[in-house]
Amino acid sequence: MLEMPQDEQAFAIVDLIYEAAFADELWPEVLGAASAISRSASGAIFVFSDQSPVRAITEAHVQPLLDEFMAGDSWKFSESVQRMCSTQPASFVRVDDFMTGEEIERDPVRKSATAFGAGSHVCTSVPMPGGEFVLFVFQRWLKDGIYDQAAIDRLDELRPHLARAGVIAGRLGLERAKTAVSTLREIGLPAAVMSGSGRVLTANPLLEDMAHVFLPTAHGGIALANEPANALFQQAIAQNRDNRIVRSIPVPGTKGRPALVVHLLPLRRAAHDIFSGADILVSATEVSLCATVPSPHIFSGLFDLTPAEGRLAVALAAGRSVHEAAIEIGIAVKSARTYLERIFRKTGTSRQSQLVALLKSARAFS
Repeated sequence: MLEMPQDEQAFAIVDLIYEAAFADELWPEVLGAASAISRSASGAIFVFSDQSPVRAITEAHVQPLLDEFMAGDSWKFSESVQRMCSTQPASFVRVDDFMTGEEIERDPVRKSATAFGAGSHVCTSVPMPGGEFVLFVFQRWLKDGIYDQAAIDRLDELRPHLARAGVIAGRLGLERAKTAVSTLREIGLPAAVMSGSGRVLTANPLLEDMAHVFLPTAHGGIALANEPANALFQQAIAQNRDNRIVRSIPVPGTKGRPALVVHLLPLRRAAHDIFSGADILVSATEVSLCATVPSPHIFSGLFDLTPAEGRLAVALAAGRSVHEAAIEIGIAVKSARTYLERIFRKTGTSRQSQLVALLKSARAFS
């Protein structure tokens, strides 16, 4: 994979990520590919939930370290673990930047990693609308020094795809699902699989019971009942065929019903086979009342915004002008306008009024 041109390599890793969402045995390969482009020794995934024990998976050559990490309760007293769980960084960050030297020195997990030969760590959190969250952690060998920004940027380019796949992997418990029917049942989410043209091939009863959200259309398609959300939904289906756009779309709650996030994920390679040749998975996650995700994190998670873009989005949704928002979050107006153009592209909008209306519809997720 490393000998491929950079664009082809990136596409190959992204395809592998979506394949691994339904085939847990491929996660070590995903982590290995991400490690290779970031000069990491290894990577690992941890799924945290109030309803079940912590689940984790890593690359084979560091499995003994993960087994030791998970075997006892020492990780529960690790300041690095607790710091990342409480901070829930919306992009990859160097863990040591959030800790003092004394904390690093006494941390039991870091002591174990150092004895194994591992040094610098980077981490990101993917909060799920249901309250659970996934941590993606990468580490370097001590001899390779700390992570530079270029390596972190390469991991951040993969983060939106890791986040979408993490929604499904987290619900499946990182366990292999073998058929379309069993997969949709085991996800525990309203879900359907579609052809590239938008025709529904199969849906589970949870989605079929959501007639107030999903409407049937001609030729076996579906639409969202909320018009602004449906415009993004139909656009995402069309763009998925052309350039692999992946999108999460907020659907405001109505008449006492909770707000939702509708996710579209491309089905690649083995996942494509698992779903009998389907091209897109559509799933809906309800926003839990106990979810404590700050507004910038919600916007970042929904629309793949960077932390700075997320802060600008929050200010705009609060009614600030671009100039006022730039002052509020401490950036130059020129930078704010650059961020705004990126936000337009990521949210499928073209005007500030249209963007603000969309962001206000997502404010229920705060």
